[in-house]
Amino acid sequence: MEKIRHLYWRAGFGLSPDEWRERRNWPIEKAIEELFDQASRAKNSLLNAAPPARDEGGLAQMLEKERAVMFQQNHAWVSRMSASNESALLEQMCLFWHGHFACRILIGKLGVQYMNALRQHGLGNFRDLLLAVSQTPAMIRYLNNQQNRKGRPNENFARELLELFTMGRGNYQEKDIKEAARAFTGWNSTFLGDFEFREMWHDEGSKTFLGKTGPFKGEDIIDIILQQPATASFLVRKIYRYFVKEQIDEVLAAQLSQGFRQSNYDIGKLMRQIFSSVWFYAPNNLGKRIKSPVQFMAGLMRSAKMGFLQPGPVLFMQRSLGQILFNPPNVAGWPGGKTWIDNSTLTLRLNLPAFLLNSEEVGLRTKGEFEDEGREMGAQKLANTHDLTPLYQLIKSSKPVEMVQELADYLLLVKPAFGLENLCKDLPGADRNAQIRSLAMRLMTLPEYQMC
Repeated sequence: MEKIRHLYWRAGFGLSPDEWRERRNWPIEKAIEELFDQASRAKNSLLNAAPPARDEGGLAQMLEKERAVMFQQNHAWVSRMSASNESALLEQMCLFWHGHFACRILIGKLGVQYMNALRQHGLGNFRDLLLAVSQTPAMIRYLNNQQNRKGRPNENFARELLELFTMGRGNYQEKDIKEAARAFTGWNSTFLGDFEFREMWHDEGSKTFLGKTGPFKGEDIIDIILQQPATASFLVRKIYRYFVKEQIDEVLAAQLSQGFRQSNYDIGKLMRQIFSSVWFYAPNNLGKRIKSPVQFMAGLMRSAKMGFLQPGPVLFMQRSLGQILFNPPNVAGWPGGKTWIDNSTLTLRLNLPAFLLNSEEVGLRTKGEFEDEGREMGAQKLANTHDLTPLYQLIKSSKPVEMVQELADYLLLVKPAFGLENLCKDLPGADRNAQIRSLAMRLMTLPEYQMC
C-alpha cells in the first residue's frame, strides 16, 4: 500500500476513496501500466480553441473578456486534475512542463494552444514538445519573439531557451545567445493568435552556434541543442527534483541522463524507468516533497469528491497559496520546495479542508492576479459541492481508534509525530459518518498531510 500511495501522489494527485479501495493492493507494475494507458488515451483529447474576443468595446473590455476565459481554463484544468475519469499522469506531466516552460497567458485561445502542446507531447518526444511550445503564440508573445527580426534581433526567447528550457547556465556563451536569436527571427504570430513564420523578417545569414556554422533556422538551433550532453543532464535533474526529491543522487542522475539521450529524448520511457525503479520507492524518497498548492488542492478535491461551479474560489485559493496556473511569477517558474510554505500559506493549508468541507468564510491577504503586490480579498465563502459517501464506505471499522488508522493509511504518506489516538478525543456523538468526517478533517490539518 505504501508504494501505491507514493506512486499515485508523485505521478498524479493521489487516489479517490474508490480508487484506493480498488488499487491499494495492486502490483506496482499493474498500476504503472494503468497510468500510462490512461495517459495514452487522453493525450489526443485536445481542448477547443475559440478565437480571441473582438475589440468591439475597446481594448480594456476585450482584455477583461479574455481574462474571464483564462479563469475558466484555470478552473477546468484543476477539475481535470481532481477527476478520477481523467488521466492524472498526463495532467501531472502538464503541470510539470507548465513550470518548466513557464508562460504567463492572458488570451484564451493562446492558453488552449499552449495546453494542447503540453498534452500532445508531455509524455512523448522532447524535441516535439520543445518545438511545439516554442511555436505557440503564447510563448512567442511572452518572450517578445514577435519583436525579433532581421537586423534588430531580440534575444529574450533565445536566452531563456538555453538557460531555462534546455541546457542551463554555464554550458553556452553570450555569443551563442546572439546567434540563436538571429536564427529565430521571423517566428511570429498573427493577430488572430496563430503561429506564422515571416520569411521577410528572417535573417538568412550564416550563424555560428555551439561550434557549428551554417544558415541556421530555429529548428536547426533546437537540433544542435539536443546534441549536447548538457541538455539531457539539465532536463533529467529537473525531472528528478520534481518527481523524486530535491536532493539529487548524482550517480542515478548520470545514468538516467545517458539513457534519456540514447532514447532520443523519449519522455515516457524516462518516466517509466523512474516509476519502475526500486530506488524510487526507497524509504528516504517517501513523503519527502511538499505538495505544490495546486497538487494539494487537486488531491483534497479528489479525496472529497469535490467540485466548484465557478472559478472564483479556485482562483482565490491559488492566489492565497501562491501558485496561479497560467500566471507564474516569472519565466523561471515556481521555485517549489520550501518556498511553498510561509506563515500565511501554512495557516491556510492547515485550515483549508475545514473551510471547504464546512463551507466557511475565509479572509486572507493574497497576491494580486497579475501583479506582485499583495491585496486584501475580504472574506470569501469557498462554495463547493462535495460527497464524502465514498469515504464513509471505505472505512470498515466502527471504533474511532481503528477508523482513524484506516483513514491515515489512505490520507497520509508520512507517519504522524504523535499517536493517532490523540485525534479521537471529543468526536461528535455516536453518528459514525460524522465521526469519520471529523477524523478525516483532523488528519488533513496535520503537517504530515502537506507532504507527498
